[in-house]
Amino acid sequence: MGVSWDGKGVNVAVFSEQATRIELCLFDQEDRETGRLALPEKSGPVRHGYLPELQPGARYGLRASGAYAPDSGQRFNPNKLLLDPYAKALVGHLAMTDAQLGYNPDSQDEDVSFSEIDSAASMPKCLVTAPPSKVPESEYPRRPWSDTVIYEAHVKGLTQLWPDLPAEVRGTYDALGSEPVIDLLRALGVTAVELLPVQSLVTERRLSELGLTNYWGYDPIAFFAPEARYFGPAGAAGFRRTVRRLHQAGIEVILDVVYNHTGEGDQRGPTLSFRGLDNAAYYRLEASHPRYYVNESGCGNCLNLAHPYVLRLVLDSLRWWVEVMGVDGFRFDLATALGREASGFDPGAGLLDALRQDPVLAQAKLIAEPWDMGPGGYRLGQFPPDFAEWNDGFRDAARRFWRGDQHAAQEMADRLLGSAGLFDHSGRRPWASINFVTCHDGFTLADLTSYRTKHNEANGEANGDGHNENYADNCGVEGPSDDPAVQACRQQRRRNLLATLLLAQGTPMLLAGDEIANSQEGNNNAYCQDNEIGWIDWAKSDGSLLGFVRRLIALRKAHPALRQAHYLHGRRRASDDSPEVAWLGLDGGAVNWRDPGLSAFGLLLREACETPDHALTGDQAYLVFNGGEEAADLILPTTPADRDWLRALDSADPEAAPRPCKRNERQPIAARAVLVFTVAPAA
Repeated sequence: MGVSWDGKGVNVAVFSEQATRIELCLFDQEDRETGRLALPEKSGPVRHGYLPELQPGARYGLRASGAYAPDSGQRFNPNKLLLDPYAKALVGHLAMTDAQLGYNPDSQDEDVSFSEIDSAASMPKCLVTAPPSKVPESEYPRRPWSDTVIYEAHVKGLTQLWPDLPAEVRGTYDALGSEPVIDLLRALGVTAVELLPVQSLVTERRLSELGLTNYWGYDPIAFFAPEARYFGPAGAAGFRRTVRRLHQAGIEVILDVVYNHTGEGDQRGPTLSFRGLDNAAYYRLEASHPRYYVNESGCGNCLNLAHPYVLRLVLDSLRWWVEVMGVDGFRFDLATALGREASGFDPGAGLLDALRQDPVLAQAKLIAEPWDMGPGGYRLGQFPPDFAEWNDGFRDAARRFWRGDQHAAQEMADRLLGSAGLFDHSGRRPWASINFVTCHDGFTLADLTSYRTKHNEANGEANGDGHNENYADNCGVEGPSDDPAVQACRQQRRRNLLATLLLAQGTPMLLAGDEIANSQEGNNNAYCQDNEIGWIDWAKSDGSLLGFVRRLIALRKAHPALRQAHYLHGRRRASDDSPEVAWLGLDGGAVNWRDPGLSAFGLLLREACETPDHALTGDQAYLVFNGGEEAADLILPTTPADRDWLRALDSADPEAAPRPCKRNERQPIAARAVLVFTVAPAA
């Protein structure tokens, strides 16, 4: 499919069931259209032809003719230049104007009218590319899920304000793969970088007119082509080079991908590619009135993944990013929309099944955002095995516990053990729960502890956008504060939340910048803020917090008890008949789970599962969470014979060095703090 060069010329193949004519349009370096060639052959729903002597670097677009009948779901308009859905590279800037509209916006009939304006001058062009080589299998790090620590980042936001990089490199793929950035990631201890969308995207006209942009990138228009706004000195090759360098550092690359909708929006949106090639095939339309789009994405349209050629497009593009660009996995935006069949969400839907059986994609890390905007869209824990899922339940439970909410301790207990109530079925493992306390969508960690309410005025929506319930706590002052007591409260709350994240069973995901207390000035929906609000300010780094996060990740890596391969339910271990997990009060007795104000408990973890590649080491960890307002003493549980506890980490004293503690010895714990004890190495 698409335009493929064979060394002598190009084969062109374009899917469209209803088009009466598909033309390949050629352009010169000055963006002048030099020719239109109708594709002469048709095999099933694919129009195709061969052009001898056309070489890589040639610029092209498509035009499709057919019925323009919006009330019947058809929107062909040959006046609109269309992007090839299989284009591997684009050149030129998309300037959103009336020219891209398939209709006349001044008409009383709006989108039912027909536009005769040619859009070619304001459209980017596709580039013919040479056949790529595949990434050798030996390059992929193939990190086990149980060892994975994810770092969610935006290519530009991570590097735009990086002080040690040349100006022309900042904010680009080249910057992400630079030595200083990789050194930071390696020193931090993360094993995977999850990048916000890097497939070619569009900025909706409304944002452009406000002087804003689609910063996050959740409006794709070309699923194979890397987004050009992140090109640096190496151009498109910078992405592949960066992936290779991250792999050499042992760091995987996961892409946030958007296949639930495209940037063409609803019936009033532009005609850029899919809408003009075959609107009724590429999109899900309202059955009773196909002029309108099913909008379970909340973004104007939904791709029709029930169609075999649309499904093929998605799978082909995913394989391209794995085999040619070298990525290691995908986070699927609004993944419930990808699993919808005629009867609603189905964990055995076509795309979900295809991903799991595909010989290439089944080896990739697959992560679902388990909700969409449609009816019955919240599906946390209901995706099939082989998928991990973003667990917003973990986020809310951790935030509520450290805020001091009633009944929060009971919920957080389940989250600390990998949310077994949601995921322990169908052979799923604890890693299926992607735990996070913050992500790109919402407050940063610094803002979560500095603001009680969102401050999104800069988005131009009168602060009406973004989440309203954030379970945030500002420690008594809204926004920045010079009060030492307020600052100390916020700093400890951040450490507590990070400790909760990195000590829990499951797969932790850290938002880039949280390790240095980066702020977005209280904006909890910075989707359009390609500026200092959305960029990480490295000049204001909290070095102490960075050191604490490094210690936490190192602690997790060093202790198998903190990242177990199976769910823990208190079973007795064959080696010593001790329970694999136990809950204890600070006095060493039972926890009163019926207490709605429960604010303190201990969690004893014993390494439980021996696997073919992992022998039991006798590792144990005792985690103590005091969400109360008073300091207390706690009694340590017993350990294996002749072994002492090591007081390994204290969120109230983050610089303290580890020190040994005797068995059954009382230990102090500060108010609103986390303590970690590990078993000291055998003498």
